[in-house]
Amino acid sequence: MTELTLTKCDLKKQPLKVSDNVRGTTTSGYVTSVHFLSNMALLLRTLARQGVCLSRPHYSVFFRHAAPMGTTAKEEMNKFWAKNAKLSRPMSPHLTIYQWSVPMMMSITFRGTGVGLSGAISAFALAALVLPGNYPHYLDLIHSLSVGPYLIGLAKIGLTFPVSFHTFNGIRHLCWDLGKGFRLPEVYRTGYTVIGLSIVTSVAVAFFL
Repeated sequence: MTELTLTKCDLKKQPLKVSDNVRGTTTSGYVTSVHFLSNMALLLRTLARQGVCLSRPHYSVFFRHAAPMGTTAKEEMNKFWAKNAKLSRPMSPHLTIYQWSVPMMMSITFRGTGVGLSGAISAFALAALVLPGNYPHYLDLIHSLSVGPYLIGLAKIGLTFPVSFHTFNGIRHLCWDLGKGFRLPEVYRTGYTVIGLSIVTSVAVAFFL
């Protein structure tokens, strides 16, 4: 084996060649290091300035209204209401200034029928599991009460209207999900259509079934 030796003159005559990949890697690493060091210097400079501002009394005006970090949201809300009571601030009007409209009433009714139907179905399922007897037994019991056809019809309307209204208005909401019917005349038109279909369906079920 021959030993390879290079003198200083040989290095001057034949400089070492660095590939482009190595040169690019070295350059990118150098740039990344410079960016990291500059960001760290900026962070330390910012923290140092904030520490100086906090330590000087004449800078406290900037932090006078800042909430302390140890307080909770409930404590801040209690302070807010205590300050309002101390200054005798009036309560802003809310429900008393709204002009009731068909979309507002339908929105409230839609949520109410949803909650009511969920509760009724849950109660019916629980009663079917707990109470003795079966469904025909209780149906015969209701018929034996002799309450009259009109009262039974009203009971059918009371049961059918929430189901039909929630169903038709749910279809209306599905159309909204498709991006259709958002114009104000269309909102009122579809609202009246849902109300009309719900009434017709409830009356038809009550007197023809």
